[in-house]
Amino acid sequence: MIASRSNSAPAPFTTDDFGERLRRAALSAEAAGLDGILVTPGPDLLYLTGYAPVAITERITMLVVPVDAEPAMIVPRLERPDAEEAAGAPIVRITDWVDGSDPYEACATLLTAAGRYAVSDSAWAMHLLGLQGRLPSSSYVSMTKALPMLRAIKDDDEVARLAAAGAAADQAYEEIIKVRFAGRSETDVAADLADLLRRFGHSQVDFTVVGSGPNGANPHHEIGPRIIEDGDMVVLDFGGLKHGYGSDTTRTVHVGEPTVEEREVHDIVRRAQQAGFEAVRPGVECQEIDRASRAVIAEAGFGDYFIHRVGHGIGLTTHEPPYMVEGETQILHPGMCFSIEPGIYLPGRFGVRIEDIVTVVPEGGRRLNQSSHEMRIVH
Repeated sequence: MIASRSNSAPAPFTTDDFGERLRRAALSAEAAGLDGILVTPGPDLLYLTGYAPVAITERITMLVVPVDAEPAMIVPRLERPDAEEAAGAPIVRITDWVDGSDPYEACATLLTAAGRYAVSDSAWAMHLLGLQGRLPSSSYVSMTKALPMLRAIKDDDEVARLAAAGAAADQAYEEIIKVRFAGRSETDVAADLADLLRRFGHSQVDFTVVGSGPNGANPHHEIGPRIIEDGDMVVLDFGGLKHGYGSDTTRTVHVGEPTVEEREVHDIVRRAQQAGFEAVRPGVECQEIDRASRAVIAEAGFGDYFIHRVGHGIGLTTHEPPYMVEGETQILHPGMCFSIEPGIYLPGRFGVRIEDIVTVVPEGGRRLNQSSHEMRIVH
């Protein structure tokens, strides 16, 4: 039995916390020239109110945060009791609609007829089109495009939750390298890894990629029945949620002794990951992190085999803005949290990826993962 460290939960976010988030959201919308924001079930609603309803597509739930009025949320009547229990409910005016009535007509009463609103990226098209049908002079833009910083800068409590998730992922990694790899399927090792994430406090496991041998050359390989063999490079990419915030870690191990080439490729990726980390500091554009890592790989002659962006934001979900990718000119600010995960993928042979979660601090960057980047030998 593997013993886990204490998983005591942090204090929950308070009504005051959600009030401050709603206030900042309204100010951000006003600064963007909007009349407000419309938030449907998903991470934005959870962030602003603490409410996470079951996402039933045919019934609309919508939070309206106007720039010049109090926030209001409309919910199906049968779900109103749950909405009223959310931590942010005391500062949101809650109304409801009943089955058989027109929910879009009810929603329209909360909006300005010719208003311009940012809408959650997760909003269902059927609901947005229904609302637009009632307010044909209204217009809408993507939340990410209009308000990219809404959830991007984490406060100290959020960073602490992300750090706890990262530490739990590190613990899981240190234990998984003790298990037997050779002669077992990717699916079996992935199940062990998922179990370890849960033992170390994850309430939700989102993915456990085990890419062995040639499968490691597919960055998003789906685990399968392939039997791991002696001599395989194995990419381990795993993450989920602890205390409501995400982990996402990648390490690449080797079954038995690696070749000189395999060690060389692994070392190039390790140096690329370090270069990306060293580029992190306030005021730098997101794309510069990608450029720093990519330059190391390109200079080593493997530029054509690094086939994805170098990183993505993380928070209430394991993938969210900002993105560390060429063309993204968003400036880094203290409190932003994101992955740095360069890789080299040699088709039909093997792949290597190393990933940490990093947060921006005034003096540069701070890793939220502490497990070794060295190639670990498994058996």
